[in-house]
Amino acid sequence: MADNIEFADDAPLFAHSQQFQDIKNAAHEHLLTRIEELGAEFGRWSRQAINQFVDLEMDSFVRLRHIPINESEVRAIAEALTKELAGFGPIEDLLSDPAVEDILINGFSDVYVSRHGILARIPVRFSDNGHLLRIVRRILAPIGRRLDESNPMVDARLPDGGRINVVIEPLSLAGPIVSIRKFRKDPLRPDDLLGNGTFGAEIGALFEAAVQSRCNILVSGGTSSGKTSLLNALAFHIPEVERVVTIEDTAELSLNHPHVVRLESRPGGFDGTGVVSIRDLLRNTLRMRPDRIIVGEVRGGEVLEMLQAMNTGHDGSMATVHASSPRECLYRLEMLAGFAGFQGTENSLRRQIANAIDFIVQIGRLSNGRRRIMSVTEVTGLSDNIIATQELYRYEPVMTPEGEELDRWESLGIHPHSPKLARFRQALAASMNTSTNFGFGGGGRDGGFNV
Repeated sequence: MADNIEFADDAPLFAHSQQFQDIKNAAHEHLLTRIEELGAEFGRWSRQAINQFVDLEMDSFVRLRHIPINESEVRAIAEALTKELAGFGPIEDLLSDPAVEDILINGFSDVYVSRHGILARIPVRFSDNGHLLRIVRRILAPIGRRLDESNPMVDARLPDGGRINVVIEPLSLAGPIVSIRKFRKDPLRPDDLLGNGTFGAEIGALFEAAVQSRCNILVSGGTSSGKTSLLNALAFHIPEVERVVTIEDTAELSLNHPHVVRLESRPGGFDGTGVVSIRDLLRNTLRMRPDRIIVGEVRGGEVLEMLQAMNTGHDGSMATVHASSPRECLYRLEMLAGFAGFQGTENSLRRQIANAIDFIVQIGRLSNGRRRIMSVTEVTGLSDNIIATQELYRYEPVMTPEGEELDRWESLGIHPHSPKLARFRQALAASMNTSTNFGFGGGGRDGGFNV
C-alpha cells in the first residue's frame, strides 16, 4: 500500500519496481480492451464488482501470458488496477490516510508527503506524466474545473474540503506539478491545541477571553504553519447566539459553530468574466447582518473593507495573514492597502490599522514539524506615527540537562491594554493576588471565561 511503504535491505518492494510498472501497464491495456467490449454496462458497476472483475481478468492475463510472478505479486497488481479504474491510482491510499497533511507531486516519479509537519519523499510513482494527468483530471472532474494548455493552472477546493493546485505545461517544465492540501474532518478544538503543545494554559485563557470579549485578531504565519487550524480553534469560543460569516478564496475553514455562513470567491470564466473577489464578498457581507466576519486569508485589496468593518461595529472579527513576525504583519497590511489604492495619508492608514486590530498571534512550524505559537502581541495604538505594540508572550523553549527541548512561553509581565478585556484584567489581578495559576476554560460559549 502506498502509505505503508517498507524497504528490504537491498531493493524496494515489488510494488515499486519497474517490473511492477511494466506488468501493470500491460494488464491495464488488456482491461481497457475488455471494458470496451462491456460498453456502458461497466459504468454501472460498484467498486466491489470492479474489484472482482480485475481479479478474474488478472488471473487469466498472467496465466495465458506465462508471466513469472507469484500470487502475492498478482494481488498487488490487481489492487493497483482497481484503484486505477475506480479511484485515484497511486495516491488513493495517501488521500485516505488521515496522517497525511500534504501530497506534493513534481512530475510522475517525484512524490513527497507531509506527515506531522515533516516532508519526506516516498517511492510512489505514476507510469508517466500522461498517467499523472489522467488521475488529476479525474480528481478535478466532480468540481468542473478545466485543465489544458489554454488553462494550465488550477486552484480548487475538493469535495472533501481539501485543496488542490495544479500547474502543467507550458508553465511547468517537469511535467504536471500537483499540490494537495488535506484538512481534518473534525477540526481541532482549543483543548486539542493545548494538549498537543501549540500553546500554554495562560495563552489559552487569554485567547478565550479575547474572542468572547470581541477583540479583533489577526493570525500571522508562514505557509503550513497552522494558521487555519488555529483560526478554527479560536472560533470555538464565539458565543452560539452570534452569526458568523466566513470569506475565503478556497473554503478551508470548518468552524465548530451552529450559525456559520460560508462564502467563497470565484475566479471567473475562461474569458475573464464572472470574477467575484474576496473584496466583493466582504462588501456584500456587510449587508448580511454578520456579528463577526472571518477572512480566511488577507492578501489583496480586501484589507480596506476588513479594516472598515472592524472599525464600524464588527468587533470580534478574525483573519489570517502571511507574515514572518507581528511587525511584518502590520507592514504587510499597509502595503496591501497601498496596492488597493488607499487615498488617505500614511498617518490615517496607520490610525485605522491601530484602531481595528487588537491582537496579532504569530504561529510557526518548527524544524521538527511541530506548530507553536511564537508570540502574542497586542496593538495598543499610534505613537509618533508608528503603530505601537506590546508583546505579551514569547516562545522560548528550554533545554534539559539530558538535551530534551521543552516548550515554554515567557510572559513579559504585561497585562492586556484593551478596554474590551477590563473584566479579564480584573480576574487576572485577583488570581495573582491569591497566588493561583491560570486555568484553561474549555467551554467558552456561555459568555464567561476562566482564569
